[in-house]
Amino acid sequence: MDAIRADDLIGLFQSWRDMFATEREFLIALDGKVGDSDLGITMSKSFAAAYDTVAAEGAAAGLTKLLRSAGAIMAKTAPSTMGTLTATGFLRGAKALEGKDAIGTAEAAAFWRAYATGIAERGKAKLGDKTILDVLDPVAGVLETQAASGAALAPAMAAAADEAEAALERTKTMKAQHGKAAVFQEQTVGLQDAGATVGVFLVKSMSAFAAG
Repeated sequence: MDAIRADDLIGLFQSWRDMFATEREFLIALDGKVGDSDLGITMSKSFAAAYDTVAAEGAAAGLTKLLRSAGAIMAKTAPSTMGTLTATGFLRGAKALEGKDAIGTAEAAAFWRAYATGIAERGKAKLGDKTILDVLDPVAGVLETQAASGAALAPAMAAAADEAEAALERTKTMKAQHGKAAVFQEQTVGLQDAGATVGVFLVKSMSAFAAG
């Protein structure tokens, strides 16, 4: 796939919805180690609502309107910390793609950079805090490099997915600084961060979709 257009975006939200439904129990268990076990529920609910919303609006609404609507319904459906951050990411990403009718490599880089920046600002997070930002910031960086070199979307997203996995591995050495996990700072060293895992799932699903 050379680019994701509005009709493809609806399919991508379907992929995200199905993936978070599949990974619901895994995320609940992962979050339960140092969190409050609601992450799997939050993600499956918010992406189910987002898919229903974009499917109902249809491709004619256009790329940015669909992304904006997805972000808005997520904020309403799952007003938890992670639900709010995910919603913010989509709203910022929509703004970054204003006027675009397709997501190629450069647009994917702009989307994930805006997404990561939105999460950093809304969640008051910085790199090294053991959050989803520690996955999405390097992912945006890889996509920016791929865009500069003229890479097509599918291989660029594959490189981004590889970086997401590597970034998730790096978060294991970090201490959590936010949310309930921050109470267990020392005990979070060596653990896989649940929020960062969500970041990996988002990027890997988009990569698989672009490859398909």
